[in-house]
Amino acid sequence: MIRTPIKFGDDGFIDSGRFQEVKNHAFEHLLTRIEEMGTEFARWNPDAIRTFVDSEVNSFVRIRRFAVNESEIREIADALTKELVGLGPLEDLLNDPAVEDILINGFDNVFVSRRGVLEREPALFTDNQHVMRIVRRILAPLGRRLDESTPMVDARLPDGARLNVVIGPLSLDGPLVSIRKFRKDPLKPEDLMKFGTFNEEIYQLLEAAVASRCNILISGGTSSGKTSMLNALAFFIGPRERIITIEDTAEMSLNHEHVVRLESRQAGYDGSGEVAIRDLIRNSLRMRPDRIIVGEVRGSEVIDMLQAMNTGHEGSMATIHASSPRECLYRMEMLAGFAGFHGSEESLRRQISGALDFIIQIGRLPNGKRRILSVTEVIGMSDGIITTQELYRYESVIGADGEEKDQWVSMGILPHCSKLEDHKGKMRETVVKSAPVVAQTASRDPAAGFWSRRR
Repeated sequence: MIRTPIKFGDDGFIDSGRFQEVKNHAFEHLLTRIEEMGTEFARWNPDAIRTFVDSEVNSFVRIRRFAVNESEIREIADALTKELVGLGPLEDLLNDPAVEDILINGFDNVFVSRRGVLEREPALFTDNQHVMRIVRRILAPLGRRLDESTPMVDARLPDGARLNVVIGPLSLDGPLVSIRKFRKDPLKPEDLMKFGTFNEEIYQLLEAAVASRCNILISGGTSSGKTSMLNALAFFIGPRERIITIEDTAEMSLNHEHVVRLESRQAGYDGSGEVAIRDLIRNSLRMRPDRIIVGEVRGSEVIDMLQAMNTGHEGSMATIHASSPRECLYRMEMLAGFAGFHGSEESLRRQISGALDFIIQIGRLPNGKRRILSVTEVIGMSDGIITTQELYRYESVIGADGEEKDQWVSMGILPHCSKLEDHKGKMRETVVKSAPVVAQTASRDPAAGFWSRRR
């Protein structure tokens, strides 16, 4: 039987206390019937279970004379089927392509992010035990442990979504569940440009930078779109190149013919068996990579990543949490210091400036839109300081109609990177065309134009 999926919130019934009451009674009835059948039920496939639930809920509602109609009975049966063979209230949210994040702060406090905007969801769970039942169903096939002795867990769902759970005694308001979803079909650069993440000029620069094997670091905050940008840039990589991706929790989905995916491993219950990202980067150098892509630099692996970029593995990319290109450089220095870098401060900065070619700063605006905020080139060293120049800067302007519009201001500067020599002719034409915009910007704020060239 073909069934139309029922979405939470389609009408007032699913959000009502009456739905929860009838569903809870019907669920207890189903558990009794399943217990009576014993091992026979365990051998049933999902279609057989769905038919069984439909039949049992229909008969139960009529015997108990609950005041619900046929449509409401189907909604109850659909919800109970998901409880038995799926992930209960999470099933529809996980299948909704518009949902990016699911955040559960206790059973009665659920928020969902759609297109970068957080919204509160109607009550989906009966109690905290209901939440834990669904969480343990997710973790069971993954072999992950969650109890008072191990009250935090990170895991990856079969569809690639990332799960984090925190329970008591660390959590005071019930189970805290965070699920980050990822697109099964990665966004192409053309898609991001259509969504307004960047404009045509930045598109051409990024295409040239990736094709010319420039080393790129994508910087931004949480949920700013760093991974999506990394996936999009991979479309510019030639089909004959071998890419090795290294991640803490696998999130990237590169649309490329030759991708080798590596994922770190946490330590076991006895503290042994850990394989860190730093270990994977070292090992990847023995795997004949053309490019190494690190999902996120957050620890001691920064040293090995810089060494890889400085020793012939050009065209490598990574993401990092930072609020600006300059803060990105400071953070790399800090991480290297924490990792026990033994050289001088100047030698570390020389490694960073020699390894990186471009820093792409991306951010999520208050309205939920994700935009490239800055494209900055790392030039080299001067007076012991890493020198950079900003090529493009994002500004929002108010149009004649009073609506806010996106604008990327070109600083009127060509990249210094020698890898882009073959592309500088076309870039020069683009810069000349955008020169009037730069002049207008400089006349409004001369200091801003001067500082962007100097930093």
